[in-house]
Amino acid sequence: MWIRSSMTYRASFVVTVFGNLLVTGLDFVAILLMFSQVDSLGGWSLPEVAFLYGLSATAFGLADLTFGSMDVLGGRMRDGSFDILLVRPAPVLAQVAADHFALRRLGRITQGVLVLGWGLLAVDVDWTTAKVLLVPVMLISGGAIFCALFVAGAAFQFLAQDAAEVQNAFTYGGTTLLQYPPTVFGKDFVRGVTFMLPLAFVNWVPAAYVLERPYPLDLPRWTSFASPLVAVACCALAGLAWRAGLRSYRSTGS
Repeated sequence: MWIRSSMTYRASFVVTVFGNLLVTGLDFVAILLMFSQVDSLGGWSLPEVAFLYGLSATAFGLADLTFGSMDVLGGRMRDGSFDILLVRPAPVLAQVAADHFALRRLGRITQGVLVLGWGLLAVDVDWTTAKVLLVPVMLISGGAIFCALFVAGAAFQFLAQDAAEVQNAFTYGGTTLLQYPPTVFGKDFVRGVTFMLPLAFVNWVPAAYVLERPYPLDLPRWTSFASPLVAVACCALAGLAWRAGLRSYRSTGS
């Protein structure tokens, strides 16, 4: 329904997608401006940073397209309209994810893919079969990790009911920090996004194997291939949090 609605006015849809692409592209423009003044950022070259950026932006774009509407949950609970979703013969999580589905978010994915493509062509890497296969694995696993964050943030709204910005701090904020190399952040911060909120497995850790860079926090080499396991664990925990939040929901009575 939302796709048909957005495609009713084709010209408006195209302009909106193009505008979304340009706005999200400003993040990479900021990186280009940095490199106009320096040769490296935390010891990483521009193609290497573009590789990180493309992985993070594309993985997040996939999650944002599918679960980016989860922040409307708080508003639905406050006005009582969430009860409508509970009586429909469809999974509640799927309904919330599809609510206000915005196809214009394809602009973010397109922009991320373009930067990633340039990074793959420009980066100085001795490509092997394992490295080539690891790139799509990173995108899928990273997208799943971000999806888990969206679902966990929605589960938290069952308690707070007005926590959309808290959720965005971890989702949109997470993709922004992953666009930069881990060497520009303090070790305590890197530990937090590796062991507490495992965003590092979206691109930092597996990219260290592809680019033959030192591993964050001197992690063992095998952790480069742990992203799928981390994604599964994050999705399982987010699913449990969602089920717990759904069971605790109390209607407004309106």
